[in-house]
Amino acid sequence: MRTGLVLAIAILLSGCVRLIPESTAPSGPVVTTPPPPVIAPPAPVTPPAPTGPAPTSALMAGVKPGPFVSGLGYSQADAEGALRSFIESCPSLLRREDTTGLTRPSDWERACEAAPRNRGTADTFFATYFETAIVGTGEAFATGYFEPEIRASRTRAPGFQTPIYAMPSDLKRGWTADIPEAERTGRPPLGRRDMNGEFVRYYERREIEEGALDGRAPVIAWAADPVELFFLQIQGSGRLRTPDGEVIRIGYAGQNGREYVGVGRVMRDRGLIGEGPGKYAGSMQGIMAYIRENPEEGRELMRLNKSWIFFRELTGDGPLGSLGIPVRRENSVAVDPRFVPYGAPVWLDLDRDVADGLWIAQDTGGAIKGPNRFDTFWGAGEDARQIAGGMSGRGQALILLPRGVVERHAGQ
Repeated sequence: MRTGLVLAIAILLSGCVRLIPESTAPSGPVVTTPPPPVIAPPAPVTPPAPTGPAPTSALMAGVKPGPFVSGLGYSQADAEGALRSFIESCPSLLRREDTTGLTRPSDWERACEAAPRNRGTADTFFATYFETAIVGTGEAFATGYFEPEIRASRTRAPGFQTPIYAMPSDLKRGWTADIPEAERTGRPPLGRRDMNGEFVRYYERREIEEGALDGRAPVIAWAADPVELFFLQIQGSGRLRTPDGEVIRIGYAGQNGREYVGVGRVMRDRGLIGEGPGKYAGSMQGIMAYIRENPEEGRELMRLNKSWIFFRELTGDGPLGSLGIPVRRENSVAVDPRFVPYGAPVWLDLDRDVADGLWIAQDTGGAIKGPNRFDTFWGAGEDARQIAGGMSGRGQALILLPRGVVERHAGQ
């Protein structure tokens, strides 16, 4: 869910964000998909650089048995929260293909059948039905994301002038003329038809801010602060609070297909982040301070990020993750689904103790790539902003798989 929703951000700094994956729709109107997350720590941190060819699946990274689940030492409250999220994930576990290659839907049947009967005894549930697996080295890197809230109005009014767009009808997939026939493989890029019927790249951030979509895309609401909206777009979902007290939850619907640029990385490259006179903190707050104190330069900085996120209104009790179910505070984690099965429990033991414990893999994001890369979800509110924005944890990760799965892959 995974959010601005982002906002303090190691990911802004490293140039990678939990930016929502593009829709997997074929040519024609783009089909909406749930977000994904991402925001990160205040210092410019990046995961360790891999050596040799990067693995593309859990099996390629290597899988070996870990310690007994019963010895992990999680609390009953931690287990209860993870169990609730696991139960919500079970319908997906029982029907969708596991892209890690580790499990089959049938592997999850016993645990999913037993889970609803184990409320109150969640600690023993995980020890009974699961075993741990170490993927690759098991050396984990985790950031955090949350659900931000910004001020907005259903109607355009003084103080509310920045449109929050829903999906435009002319956003499609197709091949632009500058792409040779021989290179036209896979999904065509996102774009639109121009006035001459030629397929071209879709409008970038600068063009949209200058009115390219006026009257051409539905507006959900009008934001009070374009800077807050910028960070909410990076996160992928959030809440809008109107002057009359209405709270509108919005989630990722699609993206314009243009390049994402991490503004924190640009600031760092320009020598703007650091200590001393004229320097800004490497955090969301520091980036925002620079943009607000230097409005012209700040606007141009944001426009370097050509990506634009379109939203849809959400109903229910939480932002939606990649599984199409709500992500939960301190229970849901974004993963790379090539290395962690969606819906699987994950155990984290980090140098940031607040993130230690059981999580359920329910989301993904553009910055969440590779084995043992995680983005922890912290809900909404100021404490969520502070924890998620400062989350940069390293340590060990274990994937909990149904009993017998690790042995099945032994020696592969």
